[in-house]
Amino acid sequence: MRNYETVVEAINELRKRGFTLDLNISFDRLLSKDLYLDPEDFEIIETYRFEGNSDPEDEDIVIALASKTSEAKGVFTGAFGLYANNDSFNTIKNITDYNR
Repeated sequence: MRNYETVVEAINELRKRGFTLDLNISFDRLLSKDLYLDPEDFEIIETYRFEGNSDPEDEDIVIALASKTSEAKGVFTGAFGLYANNDSFNTIKNITDYNR
């Protein structure tokens, strides 16, 4: 796995490697523009966690996801730790559970 210094660097490199969808979480589904995708259709390819230099609560996560049924690949970013969104956490957990 690669090692990135910043969230922006990770996202830019992943996009160069074909992870072009900008994924968000909406009601336990992955969302990219007007496209709703089920978590069970994706697998986590890579995960990068970033901690703030001055504040351990300033944490972000970048997750590279790929569809199991199509060529769709994308990136999800979000807060990690104290400021993590429960919906985001649960959806990512569901993706992990579906891939066991």
